Amino acid sequence: MRRAVLLVLAAALMVPGCAAPAASQEPQIVVTTNILGDVTRQVLGDQATVTTLMQPDADPHSFEISAQEAALMGSADLVVSNGLGLEEGLQQHLDRASAAGAPMLVAGDVVDVVPYSSGEAEGAPDPHFWTDPAAMIDVVNALEAAARTIDGIDAGKLASSAAAYRDRLTELDADMAAAFAALPRERRALVTNHHVFGYLAERYDFRVIGAVIPGGTTLAAPSAADLRHLSQAINSAAVPTIFAESSQPDRLVQVLATEAGIKVKVRELFTESLTRPDGGAPTYLEMMRANTDRIVQGLAP
Repeated sequence: MRRAVLLVLAAALMVPGCAAPAASQEPQIVVTTNILGDVTRQVLGDQATVTTLMQPDADPHSFEISAQEAALMGSADLVVSNGLGLEEGLQQHLDRASAAGAPMLVAGDVVDVVPYSSGEAEGAPDPHFWTDPAAMIDVVNALEAAARTIDGIDAGKLASSAAAYRDRLTELDADMAAAFAALPRERRALVTNHHVFGYLAERYDFRVIGAVIPGGTTLAAPSAADLRHLSQAINSAAVPTIFAESSQPDRLVQVLATEAGIKVKVRELFTESLTRPDGGAPTYLEMMRANTDRIVQGLAP
């Protein structure tokens, strides 16, 4: 019954960047964020239809879905979400899908959670675990285990594709470590729009000086005092570059650069969303490599 309902709904639903479910007998996987959507496709390969709800270049804290997409979640063979409070506007739909009996994989439940180190959210779980490729290996392991239980999935093919993607994540981790190690320790200091890089900082020995938006969500707003305190920290740490997120306007970052009273550059990073194919970060691996290059360029002596 679930599959029949799903096929009717899926035939009417087209999500940009995703294959149309159409009249298919393949297992149906629904993923909330486009970063996890890309990883899920890499692991499942051509064995399932993966529908990603979050559009390219969107904000995971505030994107919304249609009633048809919400119904698709409830009928899926597996729903993959980030968790840890990231999809703020989607939790009610995730709860309904779970209550409807859809199998759920919450990626934040399978990683070693890093708490926010400062700001209004200090001590709360940080949901931005994808900035650490090693954490994404944990997600791949959990995704492989969950997919193995789905009817129609070939366990051998699944094991092969999951192993291949784990190898690519291991290579990414090694390349990022080597690139960041070339930066002098005193230059490994990050300032961004909001707190996104706690996991990257933990793994690659960076200091998070602060964020323009003090909380863990883009829905918060900084006060004049917040900007003043952060500008003082930037001056003290002699930060040469502050980073704006591709999914957020950089107006506040530019204001902060002026407020800091020092010569500081502003560079764009891809932090919470993949882009369209021509946007510079259409896949998770490309996003992380682009960010690594830009961070090194921005902080190098």
